[in-house]
Amino acid sequence: MSAEAPRPTVLAVANQKGGVAKTTTVASIGAALAELGHKVLLVDLDPQSCLTFSLGIDPEDLEISIHHVLTKGVDASEVILATDDGVDLLPATIELARAEADLLTRTGREHVLRGVVEDLAAADTHYDWILLDCPPSLGVLTVAALTAADGVLVPLQCETLSHRGVGQLLDTVHDVRRFTNRDLDVWGVLPTLYDGRTNHARAVLDTIAETYDLEVVEPPIPKTIKFAEAPAAGRSILATSRSSKGAQAYREVAGNLVERAAR
Repeated sequence: MSAEAPRPTVLAVANQKGGVAKTTTVASIGAALAELGHKVLLVDLDPQSCLTFSLGIDPEDLEISIHHVLTKGVDASEVILATDDGVDLLPATIELARAEADLLTRTGREHVLRGVVEDLAAADTHYDWILLDCPPSLGVLTVAALTAADGVLVPLQCETLSHRGVGQLLDTVHDVRRFTNRDLDVWGVLPTLYDGRTNHARAVLDTIAETYDLEVVEPPIPKTIKFAEAPAAGRSILATSRSSKGAQAYREVAGNLVERAAR
């Protein structure tokens, strides 16, 4: 590797509340970044393997996965798969559920994913972006992702009570900054499942921004059935419904994140 090879921008997409379009966000932003000419790696850290499945890969067909990278020392390059969306994937299987227990007793467990990212950067992979799809919890895997990341993006459904977990997530971010990654930056909240016809959605959004003093990443991702159709096709919405409002919104978000990374 040449000395000038840039380190990838590592972004964790995290919210311990399920159903906030976290996996959709990772797949869609990844595909949008690839459209812009960036080399992108997506990492599935959820034992439910939703990201892996939504990109057209059946987890049950896989013999090795991110679990083996994190707990057995398998080289990530042996596990990474190319996908039809132009992004690479470190896939997950249900075995990842065991990783939490396997890592709990391990010294330096918080740094296990950071080590993987550093190894990839040191190898000749030349990724511009690594997006981490965190599990819907604040356990070992999420803490490891935050420890490995430059920034964290929080997808948030614009409904009352949906943001009650944001404070807990920010407490975890605070702890990670203190103990394992002082440079971790909260890039902001991404409004998802947004229904622009209601004043309620915008009011919730304003409340979040004020309560937690967080930047709101624009534009909001609209609520659309197109998102539900995409995983069944094994592709992101950028492939299955290229001109839909949802696809266009994620393209804009990706462009804004590229600008944010360049700051």
